[in-house]
Amino acid sequence: MSLRTEQIADGITLHLGDCLDILPTLGSVAHIFSDPPYEDELHEGAKERRIVRSDGRAMYGDLGFVGINGTRDAVAAACVAASDGWCLLFTLAEGVRAWRDALQAAKAKYDTTLFWVKPDASPRFNGQGAARGAECMVTAWCGRGHRSWNGGGRRGVFTHLVNADRQGEHPTEKPVPLMVELVSLYSQPDQLICDPFMGSGTTGVAAVKTGRCFVGIEQDTRWFDLSCRRIEAALKAPGRFKRQQLCPDQSFLFGESA
Repeated sequence: MSLRTEQIADGITLHLGDCLDILPTLGSVAHIFSDPPYEDELHEGAKERRIVRSDGRAMYGDLGFVGINGTRDAVAAACVAASDGWCLLFTLAEGVRAWRDALQAAKAKYDTTLFWVKPDASPRFNGQGAARGAECMVTAWCGRGHRSWNGGGRRGVFTHLVNADRQGEHPTEKPVPLMVELVSLYSQPDQLICDPFMGSGTTGVAAVKTGRCFVGIEQDTRWFDLSCRRIEAALKAPGRFKRQQLCPDQSFLFGESA
């Protein structure tokens, strides 16, 4: 059940609530691109490595949401059921196998693991080992027929600065250029992209910039409101890709007849 729904523009709809409640109500979406919560172990480790910046904001510490371990299987099943195409999910290397197993159990065709290389990743402040310099994305095909994308045979390695075009409030915000590249490679203009863990709305911004439709879900009011603002700003920005046709009708999300 959606606690609040905002239709930002034609084909751009955001829901405040739990994705496990809302995903089954959406019908089919073309693809899912999302950054679910990290594994429980990282959340615990983050609390132990709390670093406070000069402006008083914590770089590490309580991330404000629980780890994914307890709901991973249910989230994977809901994503597979909702998607007619790709499901791309960010994870640490430690979570790749668990996500693969959960997606395969939900009858998706696991494809491969992508790598996001972070040249400006934070150092390991205690100096007791190497810092994380990359993040993974598991990919699975949830549709019928052959898998398709726009990248030919290119390698699944993406190098983007963490802080490029960064809004800066959300603790695990992804850079806009990275999401624009992924959305461009794994979807077509006018298709409906869903992000069930919308956070600060970067996937929605990338969808707007590339002429895709978007439906986002976020359960934290602060991040939901931030997503609304960022996506509205992206819609007003000059030079964005103009959609060539109406996006799939979403009036059913408001209880209206099509």
